[in-house]
Amino acid sequence: MFLRLLLIILIIFINSCSKKEEKISIIKEKQINLQMIDAYKEGIDAFEKGDALFAAKKFNEAEILFPQSKWASRSVLMAAYAYYSQDYYFDAISELGRFIQKYPKHERLNYAHFLLAICHYEQIVDEKKDLGPLLNAQEEFKFVIKNYPESDFALDSKFKLDLINDVLASKEIFLGRYYMKKQKWIAAINRFKQVVEVYSTTVYIEESLHRLVELHYRIGLIDEAKKYASLLGYNYQSSQWYEATYIIFNKDYESSINKINKKKGNFIIRKFKSLFEL
Repeated sequence: MFLRLLLIILIIFINSCSKKEEKISIIKEKQINLQMIDAYKEGIDAFEKGDALFAAKKFNEAEILFPQSKWASRSVLMAAYAYYSQDYYFDAISELGRFIQKYPKHERLNYAHFLLAICHYEQIVDEKKDLGPLLNAQEEFKFVIKNYPESDFALDSKFKLDLINDVLASKEIFLGRYYMKKQKWIAAINRFKQVVEVYSTTVYIEESLHRLVELHYRIGLIDEAKKYASLLGYNYQSSQWYEATYIIFNKDYESSINKINKKKGNFIIRKFKSLFEL
């Protein structure tokens, strides 16, 4: 009987302790939640006042205080944006990478990938020396377009991807011209081919086709030269590069054009002189 009484007392004691612990836990959780919200608000205030570094610190603090809260993921994104706003790209990229890894199904994942692409894009300074940021930006913009095709981010990503492709194509053009000057015909051909095959939507496609005509003609591959001339003529017949290509196969064309221009010039001079004749 005594043992049963002790057991009942023990159960009552344990229950009362667990309830007290539960109440304490709830109180602590509420306190942490309030601290987290305060830290987040401080971050917002600091950011609005222009102190982005302090803002990022407070956002990180908010995340650490209550990592299970929905505010934790928001805090990571806000910290990333705060760093980005002050051109601390390395820190912003670090925060975004952590967000993407930690919250792979978050509703704002598209924004995180887009901002990551922008961080790389805005670090492009001299693509001739360092292609890293440019290639990283290209990869991230492609990811956004592929995975979020209907978003506003995809539209802007396409625009920036076109600019990146123009830069990459210009690098190939630069190297192609360099190899031409050095009379390294095959190396030059490979560079211009790269533009035609990979960057065909850029502004450098016309010159690349012309250079391929010129180079193949020079090394005696006439049929190959005609193939590229046909492509250029079919798609860009009114361009200056088509005219330059036409001259390669029609040597008399350039001299006839010069004669026509000379006649036009003489006619204009005669007409001008006649205005002042008595």
